[in-house]
Amino acid sequence: MTPAIPVLVLNPPFLPDFSRPQRSPAVTKSGTLYFPLFLAQATALLEADGYDVDLLDAPAAGLDLPAVIARAERLRPVLAVIDTATPSIDADIAAAAALRRVLPGVFTVLVGPHASALPEDVLTSVPGAVCAVARREYDATVLELARVLESGPATEERLAKIEGLSFVDESGVAVHNPDRPYIEDLGKLPPVAPVYKRHLDIRRYFNPNAKPPMVTLSTSRGCPFRCSFCLHPQTLTGRKARYRPIEDVLDEVAWSLEHFPGLRTVFFEDDTLTADRARCKAFCAAIMRRGLRFEWSANSRADLAPDLLAAMGRAGCGQVCVGFESADPTALTSMKKGLTAARMERFRADAKAAGIKVHGCFIFGFPGDTRESIMATIDFAIKLAPDTAQFYPVMVYPGTEAYAEYAARGHITAETWRDWLTPKGLHNCVVRNETLGPRELVRLCDLARRRFYLRPSFLLKRAVSSLVSPGEMARNVRAGRVFVRHLLRGSQV
Repeated sequence: MTPAIPVLVLNPPFLPDFSRPQRSPAVTKSGTLYFPLFLAQATALLEADGYDVDLLDAPAAGLDLPAVIARAERLRPVLAVIDTATPSIDADIAAAAALRRVLPGVFTVLVGPHASALPEDVLTSVPGAVCAVARREYDATVLELARVLESGPATEERLAKIEGLSFVDESGVAVHNPDRPYIEDLGKLPPVAPVYKRHLDIRRYFNPNAKPPMVTLSTSRGCPFRCSFCLHPQTLTGRKARYRPIEDVLDEVAWSLEHFPGLRTVFFEDDTLTADRARCKAFCAAIMRRGLRFEWSANSRADLAPDLLAAMGRAGCGQVCVGFESADPTALTSMKKGLTAARMERFRADAKAAGIKVHGCFIFGFPGDTRESIMATIDFAIKLAPDTAQFYPVMVYPGTEAYAEYAARGHITAETWRDWLTPKGLHNCVVRNETLGPRELVRLCDLARRRFYLRPSFLLKRAVSSLVSPGEMARNVRAGRVFVRHLLRGSQV
């Protein structure tokens, strides 16, 4: 039997500590570095089919492009799967071009939000660099592509049969095959935790929502809510929530607790873990029934009933990441949030009663936002008093409704994709609205951070938490040593 072809699955190099897999890719002010969850899932599917896969996370491993190329020369992959993000897309395509120069026979397929949103631009911007784009949820598309390459040449006729694939034909015209249906039965996907164990060092990854060391897993894909700015449901996972069997998820948790010594937290990186309230309650009951004792965190809406929050707290949920976004009704309506400030306040009180910490996200600059409404949102954030908070100008990315809306109004100020970041890789502001420009929005975010984090009550609370909990100490120190510098200096735009 002929050995399966070697495959390189690459989170390509860009800037040191660039967190490409997150919804707003950047070098973050908190030192956050996301696990390459989607790449790991594709790796798991390829390895389950017998392929020799090298999953390489260059930003986490501190590898530059020459180091990646040297590793690829040893592996000599037939297929290279390369992740993309809007701010790094030129570097992502350059990585594909470099691989093709050194290994002319390698088939480069780009995946991820930016490639999925703008496949034709990605395919044609550097002729010969990118062989194909696997759009949207790409696991099965990449697996089918690997099988095609293993069985013969990648002819136009054979590529044209792969759903979800875009490629350039011999005349230089981009061909977009029909979309691949989303995977309805997520139980068919193998777990990612063993992939982390084989390929990654979990100590390199950090999320302020979880005490390190941590791992990121998922229980579902897709989100039924309509927030206009949210990236992954609009470019990768879809608007319909699909679920893994609960017992499969908990088997993966149990495996992780056994095979990652010292593991403190599991972060469930579902688009919205709490989207299906009944399932979330069943998930918590299953944790209790199996006697699994572990701390976990997740993304949540700010509209959960007290009994569900209480069930989550009993099952080990230590923190939720919640998009409050704004206190202004006009801004909330324009972003299709579907929440009110009053409902957010009830949620915050109920979460506190359940013993669950809250990381609150706030966004400035939506249509209708004014300096006065943003100042009111800052006051609201302080009154709400989540345990931690982040304040950003609205980040719009190709493929989202928000991007289309700002572009139609002529309110996107960026000239290149790299403008989405500052020179050092921090989030930049690339939009304006009717009354506020990008610099003013950045200054208001800086003001919000200082007002929120320099309160004596907040500083005392964090000091006490560090003294009573080694896990909190580890989280506070790791986030704080980066964040304090940015807090005091402000954004360097």
